Amino acid sequence: MHLTAKVCIVGGGPAGFYTAQHLVKVSDVSVDIYERLPVPFGLVRFGVAPDHPEVKNVINTFTQTAQHARCSFHGNVRVGKDVTVEELQEAYHAVVLSYGAEGNRTMGVPGEDLAGVYSAKDFVGWYNGLPRNSELRPDLSCETAVILGQGNVALDVARILLSPVDILKKTDITQHALDALAESSVRRVLIVGRRGPLQVACTIKELREMVNLPGTRPEMEASEFEGIAETLKSLARPRKRLTELLLKAAIETPGEEELERRNRAERAWGFRFLRKPLEVLPSTDLIRAAGIRLAVNRLEGDGEGVRAVATGEVEDVECGLVISSIGYKSLLIDPAVPFDARKAIIPNTMGRVQQTAGLYCSGWVKRGPTGVIATTMNDSFDTARTLLQDIGKGTLDVSTVKPGSQGVSALLEKRGVKPVSFSDWEKIDSEETRRGEIKGKPREKMLDVGEMLQVARA
Repeated sequence: MHLTAKVCIVGGGPAGFYTAQHLVKVSDVSVDIYERLPVPFGLVRFGVAPDHPEVKNVINTFTQTAQHARCSFHGNVRVGKDVTVEELQEAYHAVVLSYGAEGNRTMGVPGEDLAGVYSAKDFVGWYNGLPRNSELRPDLSCETAVILGQGNVALDVARILLSPVDILKKTDITQHALDALAESSVRRVLIVGRRGPLQVACTIKELREMVNLPGTRPEMEASEFEGIAETLKSLARPRKRLTELLLKAAIETPGEEELERRNRAERAWGFRFLRKPLEVLPSTDLIRAAGIRLAVNRLEGDGEGVRAVATGEVEDVECGLVISSIGYKSLLIDPAVPFDARKAIIPNTMGRVQQTAGLYCSGWVKRGPTGVIATTMNDSFDTARTLLQDIGKGTLDVSTVKPGSQGVSALLEKRGVKPVSFSDWEKIDSEETRRGEIKGKPREKMLDVGEMLQVARA
């Protein structure tokens, strides 16, 4: 008799769904996905910017996977709290950890905990309806915002802060964020990085959207671009195109039409290079941010090995809003799992967790919080292949009968935890879509887990 291998995946974001997709597509493995929230899709729902609906189309693929006969979704289950990883290992032949990076890298500077200082992750969670960030209520009553970091997330935040509300109100941005942005006094956003224009971490698509953002104009320091044009011919094509666009926005004399557009603009944005945060400066009552002190850097070395070195100069910038976009960080989910605290990843070889048979990982918790959705797709397919190879070689034992979700369901029931199935999620989905239609939006997300559960069980 042939036993079907039972695999459990922890995390219902892109890494989890892509791992499941590969497993059910190319083998007869049965897969259960466990997700902490009642709603699936992770950062596709809570990370991707509301004005990037095309990026969210992967949800259609994930939905097909979730509806596959050998795949089940179990939302509202907190692995590490409601059920341990060891208990999952008892119930399944293999466990894949794909739970992403829900922590923040901190700046580690004085004043970081003042009011008006936020991590980009929490700010994005606020406008995208992540339940734990729904009470953030950022104060947007200042004129200047400083974003630390120059990756795509930093540009998303800048774009949302400066976008005309008429554009945003047609997206799935949360209503409370839309209301706050409509009243916002922010007119200028500085996007600060510790290295130079040639090391900026965003992609050309995000930069182009910034350059073309209605009602805004770029404001850069021409001196920061000295010598950059001369390096163009030695750059690889993607970096060359990005740098050309940056130079065009920063120092080229605009044509008549563009000049007119810039003169009409009421809001401005700009990159500031070779700057590193030293301290968030407090207001006179010492309660909130009133500015930021930056160390001025210079670059040493060349090519990939270029480093930012402090010159000893400092510069103060007045601002009432500081958003640090210096990276996400994976956290340890369960003490039974090996974890490299310094790198903030699960130590692994091609997705096999070190020293732990039957335990695998994929996505950000495997390689660190970098790359786009396609990067995570390839990475997750790799882990799925590794797992299937181990079954084929016999190094992953699938000869014993395992209870799978039945065993876990019994444990959860005893503990008073009621999982949300994919068809329960579809009730939440159709209610959100219905609420959105009333306002001319694709959806109006529910922000409260209690409300989600109520609708799921109706």
